[in-house]
Amino acid sequence: MKITIPPLPSSSRTNDEGHLEVAGCDVVALASEFGTPLIIYDEEQIREHCRTYLQSFRARTDDFEIAYASKAFTCLAMCQLLAEEDMSLDVASGGELYTALKAWFPPEKIYMHGNANNTEELARGIRSEVGHIVADSMDEILALNRIAVKNSRRQPVMIRVTPGVEAHTHDFIKTGKQDSKFGIGIADDRAFSAVALAMEQENLELVGLHMHIGSQIFDLEPYSQALAVMADFMARCQQELGFDCRVLDAGGGLGASYLSGDQPAGIDSFAEVVVGGTRREMERVGLPVPHIVVEPGRSIVANAGLTVYTVETVKEIPGIRTYVAVSGGMSDNMRPMLYGARYEALLANRATEQDAGTYTIAGKHCESGDILVKEAQLPEPQPGDLLVTPATGAYGYSMSSNYNGQPRPAVLFVKKGAARVIIRRESYEDLVHLHERLE
Repeated sequence: MKITIPPLPSSSRTNDEGHLEVAGCDVVALASEFGTPLIIYDEEQIREHCRTYLQSFRARTDDFEIAYASKAFTCLAMCQLLAEEDMSLDVASGGELYTALKAWFPPEKIYMHGNANNTEELARGIRSEVGHIVADSMDEILALNRIAVKNSRRQPVMIRVTPGVEAHTHDFIKTGKQDSKFGIGIADDRAFSAVALAMEQENLELVGLHMHIGSQIFDLEPYSQALAVMADFMARCQQELGFDCRVLDAGGGLGASYLSGDQPAGIDSFAEVVVGGTRREMERVGLPVPHIVVEPGRSIVANAGLTVYTVETVKEIPGIRTYVAVSGGMSDNMRPMLYGARYEALLANRATEQDAGTYTIAGKHCESGDILVKEAQLPEPQPGDLLVTPATGAYGYSMSSNYNGQPRPAVLFVKKGAARVIIRRESYEDLVHLHERLE
């Protein structure tokens, strides 16, 4: 029977045993074979989301790139999948760059970001001949030129600017406002000075501008506002500095569904706002339409993923609440503690049973705030049940930790009834692998 909970992968159903299935794989059987916590991705859904982005933009322009935001979730297999789907890649650190290159991802299709990249990271990007490095500060512009000179390379660069537009999202993931650690402000002329500085550097080729207004955005209007600001800024730079912006990166930020009632904007609507808005604004200021880049992450992987836990204990506090403690928590999903992010839950081994009440899903860590779901509607949970939180495909594993000595979970791709491990489960031995004993 098909399951219609929106945050779950679209291939989800229940089988004759009342178990949750994803992409033809029984989640109960997967948990038995691979243990819990366990992160499962519907591989085909990730591919479908990539193709939808490409098709939606291609229907409106031939001059574009879709650069997946690695920070949402990355590993060797993910980078290989993205290359197969003709995607570009956004990396935000030397480590994400290393992962991409280790997977033989084409360096010319990589956009390298970061607000505090060190000399080693920038040098790796330049030596690897990445397609674009996005400078985040005046200091980085100067550092990039020094490194490019040393490596005898003329490096294509872009500048991340902040348009001063407020996205309607959590304060921690607003990135386009004037007071932001990211980018260089347009309103106070610092961005204009940065463009002038970059144009003066002998080994840098300034090709474009980048913006990113925030994450988990449902209302697309701020994109239109930001594109208008960018167009005015581009026109000023062209008129006063002679800078022709050939690439405009509108960032990412399109939201995903975490709760059954969530209604994020669709990928096609996002494409229309970005491409249509860019074309309209360029016509208004009298400039040619540049090469358009967007950087989705969450909207590609969030709903393709879920996490499976074992229920370890059930603790009722009469008249207050019932805590259901599970085999993972904040070490594999930090978002509830960090952002107050909300999730739903279901029992994979009893997926067809009626809900019996409201339960609080607690993680196993030594923090009172380690609560995965505050109010989960479930059949009465029992120790040994398998609890699933949907929509954990973005910023789960990528923000994971070993807090309390918890090994990171295994990660699977499932497709057409088959599962393959793409990240193995950490062992206790892995936890001390880098440690050194005292003499």
